[in-house]
Amino acid sequence: MAKDLGFTCSCCGEYHAELPMGCSTTAPDVWHESFADDPDSMLSSDQCIIKGQHYFIKGLIEIPVVGREDPFSWGVWVSLSRDSFARALDMWNTPGREAEKPYFGWLTTELSLYSPSTLNLKTNAHTRPIGQRPFIELEPTDHPLAVDQRTGMTYERVREIAEAVLHPGDNA
Repeated sequence: MAKDLGFTCSCCGEYHAELPMGCSTTAPDVWHESFADDPDSMLSSDQCIIKGQHYFIKGLIEIPVVGREDPFSWGVWVSLSRDSFARALDMWNTPGREAEKPYFGWLTTELSLYSPSTLNLKTNAHTRPIGQRPFIELEPTDHPLAVDQRTGMTYERVREIAEAVLHPGDNA
């Protein structure tokens, strides 16, 4: 595995020792802090329930990077049906859970570096071995995020994403 090289940031002019090969969100876009006091709502690092009616799991959209072994990963949330969420929870700590059929879901993370919106893109959440986040497969549409997942991105695009994430107010 190649070590990630540093880069000189075009936003701040500083040298950053490592190029992040992933970005992540802490909650689905529909989560609001007021839900933390609701007994029918919960947010953990892997699962979320809102008002006992909306169910989410966190997974990774992995995008191949041209010329690199390791992909770039977006840590995102997808909504699942009540039944799929219950099944995912039942299997959460079960060896062999990766043999489960994928769970259909809707992307509930806005990745503002993509246009049009990434909210509500169709997904399939593929369970992986215990300790690994699910792999989130996007429906193979012409949405730029889905195209990136299928065809990959350049190392330069990863740098652009890193700069946008490190300096969110400096980018259009």
